[in-house]
Amino acid sequence: MNEPEIRGLCPPEYDKVRETFAANFAADEELGARFSLAIEGEIVVDLMGGWADRDRTVPFSEATLTPIHSTTKALAALMVARLVAAGKLDYRQTMAGVWPEFAAAGKAAITVEQALSHQAGLAGFPEPMDPALWFDNDAICAKLAAMTPLWPPGTASGYHPMTFGYLAGEIFRRIDGRTIGRALAEDVAAPLGLDLWIGLPESEHARCAETMKPRQLPRFGPPNPALAAAFQKPWSTAGGRSITEWRKAEIPSANGHATAEALARLMAILATDTLGMAEAAGAERIRGQDLVLPFEISWAAGFMRNPPNLFLGPGEQTFGHYGRGGSCAFADPERGVSGAYVMNRESHHIIGDPRAVRLIEAAYSGL
Repeated sequence: MNEPEIRGLCPPEYDKVRETFAANFAADEELGARFSLAIEGEIVVDLMGGWADRDRTVPFSEATLTPIHSTTKALAALMVARLVAAGKLDYRQTMAGVWPEFAAAGKAAITVEQALSHQAGLAGFPEPMDPALWFDNDAICAKLAAMTPLWPPGTASGYHPMTFGYLAGEIFRRIDGRTIGRALAEDVAAPLGLDLWIGLPESEHARCAETMKPRQLPRFGPPNPALAAAFQKPWSTAGGRSITEWRKAEIPSANGHATAEALARLMAILATDTLGMAEAAGAERIRGQDLVLPFEISWAAGFMRNPPNLFLGPGEQTFGHYGRGGSCAFADPERGVSGAYVMNRESHHIIGDPRAVRLIEAAYSGL
C-alpha cells in the first residue's frame, strides 16, 4: 500500500512533527488525520494526509470535518468559561441556583464546578431507557434533574461521557438563553472564522470524514455501577436515529465536528488568555482515581488537566480534552501554545492516544 502524501505547513524546526505524522501512517495507524499547532494564536504547524473516506477515494483536506466525540467537551467548557469571565456565572454557585429543578434527590448543594468536573454522580442512567431519548434535550435534562446521584457528590470524580453536555448545556441556556451550539457559532466560530460546530447543518455533512472503528475494545477498570451506567448499558449513548440526525443534534459532550486548525485556534483563546479565563477554567477541582475511566485524573472546570499523565505535552498547567478514538485539543498557558489532533481511524485508547502523544512531544521538541 502506497503511503499517502503529507501536505501542509511545517517549517524546518518542526521536521520531527512531519516525520512523526508520516510514521503514524507508515505503521498503518491512520486512515486520514490532521495535526495543528499554534503559538500565541498563530498557526505554525498544520499537517494533513490520508483519506476522508473508507474507500480511500477522497483526500483528507483542509475542508474535511472530523467528528471529535468527547473533545467536544472542551468547546462546551470554554463557552461556560466565557460566562464566568463575563461575570454572569460563578463556578462556586450551586447548579440549583440557576436550575431550581436540579435540587431534587439530594442535589441542592452540587456546585457548577463539581458538575463540570464530573463529581455530581450523574455519569449515566442506570435504569433502561430508549437510546433515542438522547436526541431530546429537555427529556434528558428532566431525567438528570430528578436523578439520585450514583455516589455522594463531591467525594470522587466519575467521568460523565454523555450527561456532561446536558449539564453544561442547561446551565448555559438558563443564563444565556441560547444553546451552547448556537452561541458557539454566533459568538466564536463565525467572528473568528473557525470551522467547528456543535450541531452541524446538513449543508456541511458532505465534508464529514467517514470513521473506522477501533480494532479492539477499550479497557476499563473493575466493574462498578458508575462505569456500567456511563458506558456499558445499551442506552449509554444515543441510538435509533440516522447519522444525519446525529450530526444535526446539539450534544455538547459528544458530537462536535471540527478541523484541527480550528480547534488549535480556539484553544489559543485559553493559551494566550485573551479573555482572562484560563486560570479559573483550568484550575484543579479534584484529583484522584476516576470511578469511570481507568486513570488517575486531575479535573478542571470541564477540562482534563495534564498532570499526572502528561498526555498533552510537558506543561504542568496545560489542560484540554481527549475524545473517543484519539482526537484531542489542548492549551498551554505557560508557553502560549495550543494544538489539536483529529483523525478518522479510531483507536481503542480511552485517553492519551499514542499517535497524538507522539505528535505533541515532537511539536514541543521544536519550540
